[in-house]
Amino acid sequence: MSGAPLWTGEQLLQAMGARLVGARPAEISGISIDTRTLAAGDAFFAIKGEARDGHEFVAGALEKGTALAVIDEAHAHVFNGAGSYAVVDDVLRAMERAGVARRRELNAGVVAVTGSVGKTGTKEALRLVLSRQGQTHAPVASYNNHWGVPLTLCRTPASVRYGVYEIGMNAPGEILPLAKLVTPDVAIVTTVQPVHLAAFKSVEGIAEEKAAIFQGLKPGGTAIVNADIPQAGLLWKLAEQSPAGRIISFGEHADSDVRLVSCSLKPDMSTVDAIVLGKPVAYRLGSPGKHIVLNSLAVLAAVEALGADLALAALALGELTPPVGRGAQQVLHAPAGSFILIDESYNGNPASMRAAIENLGRMPVSGRGRRIAVLGDMLELGETGPELHKGLAGAVDENNVDLVFACGPLMRGLYDALPARHRGAYAAQASGLEPLVVEAIRAGDVLTIKGSLGSRMGPIVKAITARFPAAAIDE
Repeated sequence: MSGAPLWTGEQLLQAMGARLVGARPAEISGISIDTRTLAAGDAFFAIKGEARDGHEFVAGALEKGTALAVIDEAHAHVFNGAGSYAVVDDVLRAMERAGVARRRELNAGVVAVTGSVGKTGTKEALRLVLSRQGQTHAPVASYNNHWGVPLTLCRTPASVRYGVYEIGMNAPGEILPLAKLVTPDVAIVTTVQPVHLAAFKSVEGIAEEKAAIFQGLKPGGTAIVNADIPQAGLLWKLAEQSPAGRIISFGEHADSDVRLVSCSLKPDMSTVDAIVLGKPVAYRLGSPGKHIVLNSLAVLAAVEALGADLALAALALGELTPPVGRGAQQVLHAPAGSFILIDESYNGNPASMRAAIENLGRMPVSGRGRRIAVLGDMLELGETGPELHKGLAGAVDENNVDLVFACGPLMRGLYDALPARHRGAYAAQASGLEPLVVEAIRAGDVLTIKGSLGSRMGPIVKAITARFPAAAIDE
């Protein structure tokens, strides 16, 4: 291992307040909660998940060469003599304590991102633009929950110049404790939408929960607020009541501090003209969609708040590509030609679903090709779910979508609301829809596949890519 270790053994033990059994490791090269990706020299935290208890995998972690297994007192007797392990009161709490200790060490600009839509894409854009200006750490995936945030903090090298953290929620009261762990210098709320309405009484309730990220700010930090949404005033008010010393708004609104002047939306990219705190900035955005354009304004606001180089950041946005499952495009070979597959299978809610349909409408088709939307249920919408699904019919028509393949009880409402000419097929589950979609594909088509993760749209993407090879570059 080159350079300084992620942790010394002594540092990590002290940060957790742990009791050591066995030899103290000199260095810890990584932090793991999953033996499938565990590398020799990592510390393995045996946290308890929804389905399995990490203590079931400690023996396997020791066999793979973990430098240190972190276990609770209740299991200390089980592994006696098997290797080096740290005994703590509660493994997740110990990981939180280590995360807080690492955050205190950092001499870095730290950004936290939340929002009903766009958290991961904005996090990835921040990772991209800040990494051009200094060592940057961000979570490898959507690690935005009660274990993902402390895990990411523990994995952050002490030497970084920038840290980017994503904070999510499914129910009230989840954001504040995570925001306090991160203690960001800059906090972003991308937007507020009717997502997780099963757990909240109103969209305003969701806004209040999202705004809790501002309460975690380092005193004098910067709150970044979307000026275009109905809850903008509420977010601003709550930011004023937080430790924030500065509030920056972004959007198309005429009074936005970071304002979209104009943009040209294309199937695979966008060009943007904006005013960033009085500075005109023109840039290319390598990922398509109006929602991506608007979130890029929040990214540039954060760059300015951190005192980083705005011009370098704007230039780097041209290299932005959609994450897997969130808009990544593939050109695949079908009989007599090629077609385009857009993978949006990771998540689905009313705002992102409409954005995906709008982007599909901008995609050119060739020959006898069609624009095809393959849609699964949007979950956790509560009583509003049926109406929000049925309401997508207008977006399908307005964006020249030719066929809709739908699955799930909620998407049945959309399917039944469509004219017969737009109906591809319906199935109760994604597995039933899979062969129907695969058989329907022909050269020139453009397909978007989208739904909540629980709707299991990902296997449809895998079935298509297994059936159809990647197209030749000149096809």
